[in-house]
Amino acid sequence: MRLKLHVWRQKNAASAGRMVRYEVDANEHMSFLEMLDVLNESLIEKGEEPVAFDHDCREGICGACGFVINGVAHGPMPGTTVCQLHMRHFKDGDELYLEPWRAAAFPVVKDLIVDRGAFDRIIAAGGYVSASTGEAQDANATLIPKRDADIAMDAAQCIGCGACVAACPNASAALFLSAKVSHLGLLPQGQPERKERALKMVAAANHELFGGCTNIGECEAVCPKHIRLEFIARRNRDFLKASCTFREESAVAGAG
Repeated sequence: MRLKLHVWRQKNAASAGRMVRYEVDANEHMSFLEMLDVLNESLIEKGEEPVAFDHDCREGICGACGFVINGVAHGPMPGTTVCQLHMRHFKDGDELYLEPWRAAAFPVVKDLIVDRGAFDRIIAAGGYVSASTGEAQDANATLIPKRDADIAMDAAQCIGCGACVAACPNASAALFLSAKVSHLGLLPQGQPERKERALKMVAAANHELFGGCTNIGECEAVCPKHIRLEFIARRNRDFLKASCTFREESAVAGAG
């Protein structure tokens, strides 16, 4: 099949970008990234600059490969990362527009690559358990209700790809943030820092200039791991409870 590609080319965050048109021959067995590899090989042979795009595992695990295809984060197939999207879902003569994630918190590094370091800083603010656990324990040593374990594992599937931010009209990181807050907050190991975690991670997200959530639901629609919108409500409850507790403790300390 022969495809017409309109690819966003941008040297760095300070440079102006533009769409550049290419044509590429692909077959239905290629992944989307393999198709871009073919394009880059042809560009290199011509002495032109190859298209820069991010990737690592190419197995839908790391979340590095994300960009927008025809206005949809990760492309037209639900529950699929770009690296797991195959050319059999397109047809000969298709015209595709490829763009990076669009968000102030995700500055363009080059072409389709953005800097998602903001997610790392949010995790560093509280997305961890600091208690020393010693040697590895038996999986059944800590009893956890099955319902809590199932919900925690659903949230823990988030790979931090940033599709939720790219799809949200507000460029909100609410789905990512709620998944990280929720999966630790549901487990016994995460209880000691549950309130502090919610406060710190929300503050970090605000500092990174992500937008606010208005429950539009675009984030859930494009999430390759099917993280549900209900986790945002769970995160909001944790944040409100932590905020009220903090105010009460501050009032008591002030009275003392």
